[in-house]
Amino acid sequence: MIADDKLASLGWRPHLAAQVHGADDSELEIARVVAVHRGRVELAGPGATRFVNLTGKSANFGITVGDWVLIDDDGPSVKRRLERFSLFQRRAAGTSGDIQLIAANVDTLFIVTSANRDFNIARLERYLAIAHDAGAYPVIVISKADKVDSVAEYVTEASRLSPGLLVEALDAREADQVGVLRSWCKSGQTVALVGSSGVGKSTIINTLTGEHLLTHGVREDDQRGRHTTTGRSMHALPDGGWLIDTPGMRELQLVDVADALDDVFSDVAKLAASCRFADCTHTTEPQCAVLAAIEAGELDGDRLRRYQKLLSEDRRNTESLADRRSRDRALGKFYKSVMSGKRREKGGD
Repeated sequence: MIADDKLASLGWRPHLAAQVHGADDSELEIARVVAVHRGRVELAGPGATRFVNLTGKSANFGITVGDWVLIDDDGPSVKRRLERFSLFQRRAAGTSGDIQLIAANVDTLFIVTSANRDFNIARLERYLAIAHDAGAYPVIVISKADKVDSVAEYVTEASRLSPGLLVEALDAREADQVGVLRSWCKSGQTVALVGSSGVGKSTIINTLTGEHLLTHGVREDDQRGRHTTTGRSMHALPDGGWLIDTPGMRELQLVDVADALDDVFSDVAKLAASCRFADCTHTTEPQCAVLAAIEAGELDGDRLRRYQKLLSEDRRNTESLADRRSRDRALGKFYKSVMSGKRREKGGD
C-alpha cells in the first residue's frame, strides 16, 4: 500500500502515513471521506470514487467528511479511521449534549459572513474559537460587498478581532474577486466554509469550482438566509485543492475550547494575567488590570462581556459532557454486572 500522487492531491501527509504500518495494513486501501450520508460514506482514493456502508464496528468510528480511512476490499468495509491533524466540532443543538463533528483534516477555515444584518462580531468570535481549537488558519470572508456603499467599516471591525487576522471582502459572484481566496486552494490543501445560512457560501463554491449548487437569496423582511446546503461534502477545486461545504448553523455551542478562547481574546487574557488576584472575575476586585484598561478606554467592555459569556458557556457544556460520559460509563458497568449475574444464575441451574 503506497500513497501515490492521487493521495497527495487529496491532502495526504506524513502525519497520516506514519499511522499506516505493518502486515495488517499492507493489504488495505487508503481513502478519504468526501461525503457522509445516512449509514454510508463516499470515498476518494487511488481508484474510482465509491460508496461504502458503515456497519458493525465502523459505525462507531465517528467518521466525518475530510477523514482518512483504511478500506478492506472484501465487502468493502472501513477497517480503521486514521487520527486527524485537525477537527471542527460543536455541541449539537438541543438538550442531548452530544458532540457534532463538522469536518476533519482542514488546513484553512473560511469564516463567511455578509455585509448586512448577518454581520455579527459575537458570532465571528465563536467561529474563530473553533478555528483556533482545531488548529486551522482562519480567514474571515465578508460577502455581498456589492450591496453596501462602503464595506470598509465591516472590514475594520472584523480586523480588530485579532492581530494579523486576514479579512477579505468580495462579491461572491465575481470570479476575479473570489480569486483572492485561491492561494489557500492549491493542490493537497483543504479549506472549509462555515457561516450562517444565506451568507453566500454556496455562491462562493460555485465561483471557485464552476459547479452549480442550489442557492437561495435572503428573506427581504429580516435579511436572514434560507438553508441551501443540507449536508457536508468535499468539492474539487481547479487549483488542485479541496473545499468542504457545511450547512448553515443557527446555533453554535462551544465545548472544550477554553485555551482557544484565550487565543481569540488574547488582549483580555494578557491583561488578566496582570490582575492582583489569580481568580479575578473582573467585576469589583481591586487592582484589576482588565477593569483598569476598560476605564482607560484601552479595552471595550463589551468584548470582556462576550469573553466571559463564552467562557461560561464552554465551561457549562464541557462539564455537562463530562457528566454525561461519566453517567454512560456507570450505566455500562451496571448493565455488564446485571448480565454477568444472569449468566452466573443460568450456569448454576
